[in-house]
Amino acid sequence: MQKKVYVWELPVRATHWINALCIVALAFTGFYIGRPFIHAVSTNQYIMGWIRLIHFIAAYLLVVSCLVRVYWAFAGNRYAGWEVFNPFDMKKLKDLVELSKFYLLLRKEPPSHVTGHSACATYVYLSLFVLYIIEAATGFALYSQSHLPGFLWTLMGGWLLLFVDAQSIRLYHHFFMWLFITFAIVHVYLSLFMESKEDNGILMSIFSGNKTVDEKYE
Repeated sequence: MQKKVYVWELPVRATHWINALCIVALAFTGFYIGRPFIHAVSTNQYIMGWIRLIHFIAAYLLVVSCLVRVYWAFAGNRYAGWEVFNPFDMKKLKDLVELSKFYLLLRKEPPSHVTGHSACATYVYLSLFVLYIIEAATGFALYSQSHLPGFLWTLMGGWLLLFVDAQSIRLYHHFFMWLFITFAIVHVYLSLFMESKEDNGILMSIFSGNKTVDEKYE
């Protein structure tokens, strides 16, 4: 018998969509900052200034959203808890191999039913969080160049300038943005793929929080 299970709590869903919107805003404004494609026709226009402001606001919002999600890994339910992101769980490692075969169409069925995050999500989201940290650090390092030096900006990323030149940091910052874009494309594809295979409401669950699962798996 199947039933609905409340899997994704509001903070999980909210941070998911905030992160998604921030990445879209950061990608668009970041590419514009690197290579402007809208040109001012009057000295009264402030196009680059507004684009930079949107970029900075989205960056701050993404950092806050990530901090909230880290907090919720300790305050949330068992589907959001930090335990599900343990990368040293041998069962997860085994499931990761078999699940990868399933995604590559080398096996017909997924290795095991998981109501919350799959083994693949464990490692991908941990890697994504590391990318968030690197992207934020390189971004704040570049940001610190246009502000008065101080402990805050040094702590947030300015210390990188002591070891790496600004142009290299800018290149890394740009490169990692492409990794986020690649992740987003693959993430949407695999969500559609799993929905077609399991028919458990995985797509709508990120809006409602509910999944439809068999009672024996819940």
